[in-house]
Amino acid sequence: MAAGVIDIGSNTIKLLVGETSDGDIMILESLKNVVPLGRATFLKGNISQELINHTINTLEKYRKILREYNISQVFVIATTAVREANNRNIFVDTVWRKTGFEIEVLSVGDVVYYIDAYISHKLKGTYPVHNKNLLIAEMGAGSLDISLLKKGFTLMNTGLALGALRFKQLISEIDGTKEELVESVEEYIENEFIYLKTRLPRLHVDDIFLIDENQELLKAILPSKKVSTNFFQFSVSEVEKIVAELILKTNEEIAHDYDMTLETADALLPYMIVLKMFFKMTGIPHVYILETSLAEAVLANKVLGLELSKRYNKSNQLVSVAHSICEQYNVNIEHSKHVAQLVKTLYEGLAEQLGLEERDLLYLTLAAYLHDIGKFISNRSHHKHSEYIISSLNLFRLTDEEIKTIACVARYHRRGDPQKSHLVYSSLSEDRQIAVQKLASLLRMANALDHSHRQKVKAVKILHGDTDNIALQVDCKANFLLEKNDFLEKKELFERITGSRIRLVINENF
Repeated sequence: MAAGVIDIGSNTIKLLVGETSDGDIMILESLKNVVPLGRATFLKGNISQELINHTINTLEKYRKILREYNISQVFVIATTAVREANNRNIFVDTVWRKTGFEIEVLSVGDVVYYIDAYISHKLKGTYPVHNKNLLIAEMGAGSLDISLLKKGFTLMNTGLALGALRFKQLISEIDGTKEELVESVEEYIENEFIYLKTRLPRLHVDDIFLIDENQELLKAILPSKKVSTNFFQFSVSEVEKIVAELILKTNEEIAHDYDMTLETADALLPYMIVLKMFFKMTGIPHVYILETSLAEAVLANKVLGLELSKRYNKSNQLVSVAHSICEQYNVNIEHSKHVAQLVKTLYEGLAEQLGLEERDLLYLTLAAYLHDIGKFISNRSHHKHSEYIISSLNLFRLTDEEIKTIACVARYHRRGDPQKSHLVYSSLSEDRQIAVQKLASLLRMANALDHSHRQKVKAVKILHGDTDNIALQVDCKANFLLEKNDFLEKKELFERITGSRIRLVINENF
């Protein structure tokens, strides 16, 4: 199988053409054109018409090359510069109308998904990825995208506003001596790492992997440190030595001494300070640097189908992320897990009657895990706080609408029904609003069955009578009065939506 990937980045647009070869990919063509979308987005907030036209012209050139290779499978991705642009939708629509290329704007979660899967593939037989706790970072021109993996399962992913274009913009806005500029850049980077540290779960990190495709930069700083193919090791002492040298040099001297262009020379010191911050934050003595690119990771995923194991199943990864978020916000994890198990049984027995889709189970499961997250702020009206927190989360490979759906389902796990005055709910499409009500009706019943947070329910079974009567058999051995009373109240939304009656059958002799 052969395919092409076009990566619309913050400073360049890249084309990668490859095909399968002995269980790996062989690159047939690699091209790169400078199109500085990030300079417009990061400085002015919008991508100018001139840059849109430049993008379209570049894509047309790439189309001709793809035709020469007879490539029909083409995947066009965009990252930080397009993702953060105020006119993102206009950019995507204009490119589609003019070229026919549909752009997939990747979230941070999308980026780390492709990178993490590709690392596991790239290092198989070289490094035990699934037996380690890893911090993985992908350095682009506009963003440093970071994920934390616990033995192959994602716990957290986030993006920091760090990259060559960001540094150039910062330095251009500051007047001062070389020493003052260096100090300012270091403070800027350190502030981003302070934020990162607040996001990191409490977990011992075994190793750090930095993904970078800047061959010119890597060749300059890592001439003899290769561990294996495209795989380098860099120590804290080496970083500190280079930082000390760079502080004393002008950009022209850096370019000359390290045999690189002035453009790369501008980014070298900030790059090394980023490495220094990783060491400072984790205490790890070295960083592994993998010479590859997001485009290569996407290409490998598409042509090799890198669903490597259950670890990279989207649902499993998201549940892992949700579990980590629960720990971060001091949620009663045993209650959340139990409600998630109960609501899955309810979904499996009642989804057809409610007209739910397969994807809705994932939203329902995540809402079950996160429905009490708002108690971190206050127990009073915690459902509203849950909605706000979930809406602001960067959930692994989910769209804004999907995250809003989860936030709303979590909000309505109590008594109150959705209202037009509820901003998040009203921002959803009509079909998603209906789905929210259906999913919330199941979450309400599941949550009621663990009202005491003591996991009294050992098993649940749906007993269908005629179409208008459903029995829910619950196996339990403890006092079930609180749960029974809450269930009788919370089942009302389900009955109102379906027109069916649902009764509770308590089995204490199972």
